[in-house]
Amino acid sequence: MYKKVDANLDFPKVEQEVLNFWKENNVKKQCMSRNMGQKRFNFYEGPPTANGVPHSGHVLTRVLKDVFTRYKSMQGYYVPRKGGWDTHGLPVELSVEKELGISGKQQIEEFGVEKFIKRCKENVWKYVDIWKEFSDRVGYFVNMEDDYYVTYYDSYIESVWWALKELDKKGLLYKGYKILPSCPRCGTALSSHELAQGYEDRKDTTVVAKFKCVDEDNTYFLAWTTTPWTLPSNIALC
Repeated sequence: MYKKVDANLDFPKVEQEVLNFWKENNVKKQCMSRNMGQKRFNFYEGPPTANGVPHSGHVLTRVLKDVFTRYKSMQGYYVPRKGGWDTHGLPVELSVEKELGISGKQQIEEFGVEKFIKRCKENVWKYVDIWKEFSDRVGYFVNMEDDYYVTYYDSYIESVWWALKELDKKGLLYKGYKILPSCPRCGTALSSHELAQGYEDRKDTTVVAKFKCVDEDNTYFLAWTTTPWTLPSNIALC
């Protein structure tokens, strides 16, 4: 018989009861080992960087990842869920620079490159326990305990080098040129994600330029830009 839901539920209490039930009954491990011996669907998590705390955006990405693994498991696949930690990258180095009160390549060299690398390796584990608790609370089942990968481990780095070598053997690598955003302070190219982190709302001067239509008299296209110095190099309107 259906039991009427209490209208005055204590949701934090219910959450803790569910988490305790999962832990006491080893639900997470049972889910991940389900269908063992059947056809595999391997899942390798695009790993988070644990030198920062998770935020609301990570709830969405973890739920989306979890949907696929659970769906394949429900289809009868054995789904190993391999977690990992992203332990390389500019955000880690910038975080350590801030901790040490230094800035830029010269001061890093004065501090000592090996000492700086050691501090970076320590920094990436700063919030691991918070990430694990967060993942459990949103019901994201992935193996972070005994079968995870770490991008600064030699075994991981060598596996990437091996993959690149195999691609090169098959003629799938080529040399080309691409315009990338770069940071003069850091002396490195920036990913689109790193570039987006620097965005902020601000008031600025803008320009509206008139482009004459070639086949109609007294007709112009108006183009709005915040970077008027690029107008001389324009080759098309889109």
